[in-house]
Amino acid sequence: VQLQACGGGLVQAGDSLRLSCAASGRTYFVSWFRQAPPKAQEFVAVISWDGRSTTYADSVKGRFTISRDNAKNTVYLQMNSLKPEDTAVYYCAAGVSYTQYGGGYDYWGPGTPVTVSS
Repeated sequence: VQLQACGGGLVQAGDSLRLSCAASGRTYFVSWFRQAPPKAQEFVAVISWDGRSTTYADSVKGRFTISRDNAKNTVYLQMNSLKPEDTAVYYCAAGVSYTQYGGGYDYWGPGTPVTVSS
């Protein structure tokens, strides 16, 4: 499975962005992670194959929403009320485990950068 994330950009604090993660085939569990060097990679959100289960990092809970359209093999991350601390490269990952651990995912896409100015 190949993943391609897009939708990142430069926005101001308080703005919204929607990231998309398009897969070349069927995916099961899909997560979004982010990394802002020199910080470590950070889990953002995960969604189950049927979209019924989602989990968010405390830092984004209430502001970000993960969703999926299996007919399009695409997972979305709606990001509202963006803050400067959300600035990072965002990656989507797919695997067969419902986990917040990056090592639990088999497939990763290239990241899409998000920059939030204050």
